[in-house]
Amino acid sequence: MNIESFNQLCAAKAATSHVVQWGGSSVYKVGGKVFALANIDKLGHLGISFKTSALNFYFLSDKLGYRPAPYMASRGMKWIQQYNAPASLDEELIYYLDESYRLVSLGFSKKLQKELGLNQGA
Repeated sequence: MNIESFNQLCAAKAATSHVVQWGGSSVYKVGGKVFALANIDKLGHLGISFKTSALNFYFLSDKLGYRPAPYMASRGMKWIQQYNAPASLDEELIYYLDESYRLVSLGFSKKLQKELGLNQGA
């Protein structure tokens, strides 16, 4: 995935906002809470970080192309970064970004979820 694809995917989600912060990272928020961020390091490698469940955090921490997200994971948060990964992992990454969005939005009150049009089911 490249930065343009990342931006398109995240921007298409309901109730999202985008800011550039933390040294030029592209940061996406739902309801004001971060669910995904991307940055390009000095070597030109793209790193995409996202929130994950505890189980997925432990699974992905040792998987090729993934690592605990710098800064966030070191502070006890369950965040993973896909780093310098092959395009073959794009579909998997889309799943994890969708799941991060869902996990963050489920942390809101039912009232706020309804106001933002999130998790309303069919």
